[in-house]
Amino acid sequence: MDLDDLAVDNTYELGGSDDERERAQNAALVEQLERKKRLRRMAVPTDDKKVKERLRAFGEPITLFGEGPGDRRDRLKLIQEQIEQRRGLEGINYADYDAESSSEEEDEGEFYTEGSHALLEERRKIASARTRIARQRIEVSLPLGKIINARKDLFSSLKTFSILGSQFGDDRPLSTIRFSPDSKLVLTTSWTGEAKLWDLPNLNLVGTKRGHSDRLGGAAWYPGASVERPDTLGFATGGGEGDVKLWSIGSDTAVATLSGHTNRVGRVAFHPSGAYLGSASFDGTWRLWDVESQKELMTQEGHSKEVYALGFQDDGALVASGGFDAIGRVWDLRTGRTAMVLDGHIKEILAVDFAPNGYQVATGSGDDTVRIWDLRALKTQYIIPAHKSSVSDLSFFRSTSDIPFQPLSSISSHSASQPSNPSIASPVNGTQGSVDVEMDHASPSSDLPVTGLFLVTAGFDNMVRIWSADEWALLRTLATDAGKVMSVHVSGDGKWVGSASYSRSFHLFGHEGSL
Repeated sequence: MDLDDLAVDNTYELGGSDDERERAQNAALVEQLERKKRLRRMAVPTDDKKVKERLRAFGEPITLFGEGPGDRRDRLKLIQEQIEQRRGLEGINYADYDAESSSEEEDEGEFYTEGSHALLEERRKIASARTRIARQRIEVSLPLGKIINARKDLFSSLKTFSILGSQFGDDRPLSTIRFSPDSKLVLTTSWTGEAKLWDLPNLNLVGTKRGHSDRLGGAAWYPGASVERPDTLGFATGGGEGDVKLWSIGSDTAVATLSGHTNRVGRVAFHPSGAYLGSASFDGTWRLWDVESQKELMTQEGHSKEVYALGFQDDGALVASGGFDAIGRVWDLRTGRTAMVLDGHIKEILAVDFAPNGYQVATGSGDDTVRIWDLRALKTQYIIPAHKSSVSDLSFFRSTSDIPFQPLSSISSHSASQPSNPSIASPVNGTQGSVDVEMDHASPSSDLPVTGLFLVTAGFDNMVRIWSADEWALLRTLATDAGKVMSVHVSGDGKWVGSASYSRSFHLFGHEGSL
């Protein structure tokens, strides 16, 4: 048999089934790489809300168990890629899917709601406030040398502050500490839902207020509160159940309950006139209440997340709010418009307070800093690296001896140079109570005003710090050794600084001569 006699087989395949499988794997790999390239180039919304809206438009679940914003965006890309493969690139118009989203985005722009006639009347009263101007007229008439000496003496005293005592406050962490306007009582609130009154300087318990069903997030003293008038309005508290309650010093039950918030209430603050009360809430709004009628005057939106901090300007014309969206806003109560957006913090704003000069605002944040904002320049004036952990609270010193408390209703009918003896309606019992007010500032007082010369801050680093309010220099660091400091306040007579801690205790600071 020679070579020509051998049969020829042309049906074989080189490598057999192994080579075929390898070619299939290579083709799949190339397809996978091409798909990843298409996904990288695919345009999808970066806003998680818009991603959810497009998923809903595709008929897909807007979220899956354990899925984060990044995972959800990747899933949207895969779904769009599958749709493009089925229909072809020309067959898809994503504008159709985003039409509803675009209309909703337009609705989310700045808008104004018509207010009630009662709100208009109250805004007219607010516009007539001139207490701060009366005080500043005194200050400008003083020789510069005397002001410098008063500042030097004050700062020297602050540098000697040390811990004078501490007291166990409650069974759960404390949330707020506030001194009464007459500096004779200190108010603490806690997560138990109780508010307690303690005398000064002994820190003996003199009263417990129960009425909230959830933790307390804020408390504020009525500007005219005094231990000498225990049956009139004393202070307000905000609870986790969404209610704001008004209390008198002498009663163990709330004299009024302000309901309207749909979520936990954060900080609360009285308007300087005492006629209004502001409350910040986790429902994303802050509200303004009429204290005498106990009715809601307005509900203000403007934050994308929970609103926690709130503070009024000493004129009463402006109010500042701070939220978990890391944004603060200054609102003009006379017009209802935003006067300034405080955009600069990178974490939630936990505290806000106006300087008594009227044109500066301080905000404390979870980014460990305090920012000083200038309302005249509409920008950040100074950044204080205040603490090593979150700045939980801050407070400017306000001397209650400079200009006595005067209700708003009487300010509009008396000039700053005329003495007056107005009466105010007490929301506690509906009767007329007398408040003695002396507004004759024709000659400067021998006691130099020191209002607003320093700022106190508290942080989760267990520290309380005192800062000068002109150079923003650190004057004193006070260690609590009691865990996170939740709140801080300075008394109106300047003798005391108080702090409330997560460890359920509160501390009193001052210099030895103040006891």
